[in-house]
Amino acid sequence: MALVYHLKEEFASYELMAGIDEAGRGPWAGPVVAAAVIFKKGYYNDAIDDSKKLTAHKRDQLFDIIVKDSLSIGIGIVSAEVIDKINILQATKLAMRKAIDNLSIKPAFLLIDALKLDGVALPQLGLIHGDALALPIAAASIIAKVTRDRIMVKIHHEHPIYRFDLHKGYGTKLHHNMILTHGAIKGIHRMSFRPIKNL
Repeated sequence: MALVYHLKEEFASYELMAGIDEAGRGPWAGPVVAAAVIFKKGYYNDAIDDSKKLTAHKRDQLFDIIVKDSLSIGIGIVSAEVIDKINILQATKLAMRKAIDNLSIKPAFLLIDALKLDGVALPQLGLIHGDALALPIAAASIIAKVTRDRIMVKIHHEHPIYRFDLHKGYGTKLHHNMILTHGAIKGIHRMSFRPIKNL
């Protein structure tokens, strides 16, 4: 399916539209990362797709294309410690607001994957499965995913025994076994998540 939702007539009056998505709501470790992407009106690239449908290599390639072709990209990062304090949903919304604030151009409209943001004085639409329907959201999903994966690889270099480069903080059997063997890392693992609390 072509990701052309952003080209619908109802958005024709908006010159600058930002697509917003996040990566990292489900993992047991690491931050949640959101991205906001603005393209020139009418921009389309049929290679851009929902990040979950792409290989890591393809995401890396598209990351560079999106950076080159976009008018502005904003990234918001919220740490595991903050996630523990305010919960993952509120942390996701905070990361999205940070991403919007970090745009160098103010958008006229926000297309957001699934969520509606409070505290944002801009017209917006929360679009269920937006990363599979609208190209700006798909682009944001790629930027957020690649950014978060690179953060997790950096964390891997600091704590190599946990192999964050392989599982990126998700609840795999390997990650589970590493926590059982070595314990959770304060500031990296999400201590409020039930699997970590139970371990």
